[in-house]
Amino acid sequence: MSQPPENPHSPPQFVIHIDGQQYKVTQSSMTGVQIKALAGKDAQYQLFLEQKGNDPDKIIGDHDSVQMENGLHFYTVPAATFGAKWD
Repeated sequence: MSQPPENPHSPPQFVIHIDGQQYKVTQSSMTGVQIKALAGKDAQYQLFLEQKGNDPDKIIGDHDSVQMENGLHFYTVPAATFGAKWD
């Protein structure tokens, strides 16, 4: 059974992942704060975009814009966990 053709007037949909959860978004680009809000995280969290291979993951600032594409993986980390000294 074939699927109906996509509505040419509907916005494109992108499947992204944040902290292991799948989200569908229609925006072609989103800021760091918008991506964190989608995952229910506030400004206390840092947002990272996972890079392919051995490339270091990229930190996404609250006002940085990311072009959406299928398969992007983001993760959040509480800001206080970096550089903390453990006794």
